[in-house]
Amino acid sequence: MARTISSTSIVQIGNVVSTTPVSSIPIAQVVDKIETLNTQLAAFWSKSDGWAPTDAAGLLGKSRLDWQVSLSSTLRIWVKSSTLTPAELILAWANLGSLLEGSVKLLLSVYYENYKIDINNLKSANAYDHKKGAAHSPDGLTLEPLRKYCAARQILETDHLTLMELVQQRRNAIHAFKDRPIGDAAEFKNSVRGYLALLREIVRRLPYPDGDYVPRE
Repeated sequence: MARTISSTSIVQIGNVVSTTPVSSIPIAQVVDKIETLNTQLAAFWSKSDGWAPTDAAGLLGKSRLDWQVSLSSTLRIWVKSSTLTPAELILAWANLGSLLEGSVKLLLSVYYENYKIDINNLKSANAYDHKKGAAHSPDGLTLEPLRKYCAARQILETDHLTLMELVQQRRNAIHAFKDRPIGDAAEFKNSVRGYLALLREIVRRLPYPDGDYVPRE
């Protein structure tokens, strides 16, 4: 049975993912938990026909949620050492940025019926196609309009929005010839922890037929 999601349900927290503080988990286990959650998210939402509304299921069915799992596993490359070369840092931030984008796109795609009619906030986030008179599809947005929309709609807390902005800035070094700040290994690991916290928040906000389907770490 397809589910119609109310315009306010996107900000309601329901699912309990974990009560263990992210800060107390060893970084290698943080990556394990990220991979576990993304594996379960991919398994359910890539085949959500009959549960998600038709348009949302269409978006999710063509998304590469399996790549989110692979990108999660690749984080292990960057958290093994206490230091990273500039090239390693640039690639590490690109890895994390892709994960952030994919997770927020998943959330907005599940609630696509609400997203596509939220005209004022879409326009303020530059996520609206004025020529077509319609929302840009979440799967085509970059991190900046995703962050702006989440801020305008008050979907995510300040800590998560700050993380998105930081990762976006660091990741942009991959496109630049001029000097840009790329942080260090410690900042990257802290951001990986922040991503697990964001991923937990996203899981809490997603609707499921019953608790047995909710991803667990």
